[in-house]
Amino acid sequence: MACSAQGGIVKSIYRYDLCEMYFRQVVRTNPATGEIGGYYRLVESYRNENNRVCHRTLLTVGFINYPVEKLNIIQRILNDRLAHKEPLFEEEDQEALKWADNYWQQLISKRKIDISVESYEKKRRSIDTDTMRHKDVREIGSEWMCYQVVEQLGIKEHLESKGWEQARVQLAVTQIISRAVYPFSESRTSRWIKENSAVCEITGYDINNISKDKLYNSALDLYSIKDSLEQYLSKRTNELFDLDDKIILYDLTNTYFEGRKIKSILAQFARSKEKRSDCKLVVLALVVNAQGFLKYSNIFEGNKSDSKSLPDIINKIRIKTSTEKRAIVVLDAGIATEDNCKLIKKNGFDYVCVSPTKIKDYQIEIGKPICQITTTNKQKVSLQRILSDKHTDYIVKAHSERKMLKEQSMKNQFEARFLQEIEKINAALTKRGGIKKVEKVNQRIGRTLEKYPSMNKFYTIEVEEYGSIAKQVTAVQKEVYDTLTEQLGVYFIRTSLIPEQEETPWTIYNTIREIESTFRCLKTDLDLRPIYHKNDESTMAHLHLGLLAYWLVNTIRYQLKTKGINSGWQEIVRITNTQKIVTTTGENSFNQTIQIRRCSQPNTQVEKVYCALGYKNYPFVKRKYVVPKSELKKNYTAINQAINDS
Repeated sequence: MACSAQGGIVKSIYRYDLCEMYFRQVVRTNPATGEIGGYYRLVESYRNENNRVCHRTLLTVGFINYPVEKLNIIQRILNDRLAHKEPLFEEEDQEALKWADNYWQQLISKRKIDISVESYEKKRRSIDTDTMRHKDVREIGSEWMCYQVVEQLGIKEHLESKGWEQARVQLAVTQIISRAVYPFSESRTSRWIKENSAVCEITGYDINNISKDKLYNSALDLYSIKDSLEQYLSKRTNELFDLDDKIILYDLTNTYFEGRKIKSILAQFARSKEKRSDCKLVVLALVVNAQGFLKYSNIFEGNKSDSKSLPDIINKIRIKTSTEKRAIVVLDAGIATEDNCKLIKKNGFDYVCVSPTKIKDYQIEIGKPICQITTTNKQKVSLQRILSDKHTDYIVKAHSERKMLKEQSMKNQFEARFLQEIEKINAALTKRGGIKKVEKVNQRIGRTLEKYPSMNKFYTIEVEEYGSIAKQVTAVQKEVYDTLTEQLGVYFIRTSLIPEQEETPWTIYNTIREIESTFRCLKTDLDLRPIYHKNDESTMAHLHLGLLAYWLVNTIRYQLKTKGINSGWQEIVRITNTQKIVTTTGENSFNQTIQIRRCSQPNTQVEKVYCALGYKNYPFVKRKYVVPKSELKKNYTAINQAINDS
């Protein structure tokens, strides 16, 4: 008790509890009895805008005619009622309960307190900022975007139609999304899901069950229904975006393995398109439409040649896609052999391809002007129809300035290196200890021509001999040198169609860039190379999982392109990864711990992506949890303290 003397009146202040409402006592003379006693007020404590503790009087009680000890009971009853807290036991002190009812009615009638549900909820939600903490921050933007694509494509429904239980479907969806956003090994992906990503919160799969073995088995499960899933997604995208698959692109690529792969049937040595001929390869064949959506895929042994792969694919193209019309198959030069062109027509398709060899004996169609085209990157292309006795196809001769500059640069580079090699051979003829015998000199010339085979058509190598000794080696330009130089940048497009304009087959053929973009995305953005799996089944599951992830990627990019957003996949992931999800904790005025799990607001760039796709900004606004402090724990602690004190 704190006392002070002021004007002959002794004042003292008592705090009976640190609650919102408490009784404050001032010692003064009771005018009715003339005795000194306690004069009481019911006071409320609060913090103002400057975080300073202030007090205000709610009710003037005055002098009391009941024991002071009852004030603690009354105070507790009033605070419990204000906090909407139900008492654990029925109050036994009826006198204290009577006075509590009396004071409670006065507080209500004088509008000193607000006992509405809205007021209670507001107080319960009010959090002390000093107690706020942020934890479990995870990425959610890219995962949420990909999940909405999964729903848009109906992948979950298709898996459920195969009899898959819910947990199996959730794991498969988690696996596909993870592959699209974080394309790494199962071991690294499992750590990423557990430590960095909120993908499981979106898909509903228990994050505690995530492991590399579960992900590995899920990939095998998805590969077991490859044909069904591929055909379903092919038809689904056609329905979503009103596509008719009039143009079909077919091409192959290969990717390499890390490891010896001794027992593998798929892994074989061959010419690597990635300049990794030191590693065994596997061939991936894709059929896509002009919009980049997959129609069919197959996996071949690494030594499968491009031209020999078509017979295994052509019979399945129409079955595996929703093509009902006579489609046009676009081929690269490596596949467009005479036999393959005949095979395509035999199976009811048309074709557009580049001739694997330059056509020599041809005539320009008389009276037909040269068609000049300016491409989107402002490069000029000249198109002219030609006639050839050896070919019945419609053939267009194309001359590209860009291709000419590229081939000219390559020719100049190889030519300079080739002539340097010839000079080295010549220099050795006059050096002491140099190679001079004709046989050895011819071997060096052969190795040089093998290294630069394109120079065979430009140069003839002449060797001046004196007995068995070479005296001079000369590289002589062929008579057709100037003619061949003029052919740089020229290529011939063949088609079974009969178009009205030369521009038509050229435009159709240029759609092959879409499948080149597909391979680039698979290898670079989705990390399809290299392959580390040991057995062939795992290899095929790995490649198939990458293709499933590409379905999500291409569906997103196709929709964004229609809205003028042409960013690559890695850039889209970088942008959307700025959206996070975080758990915020804090204590309210009732000593309860409030936990709120909430997504951050997407920034302008992320909102632009969501708006272009027509997707929602959040998987959920917030998830709130109230964790009250354990009364039993408090009582147990108090009892222990009392025992220790005694």
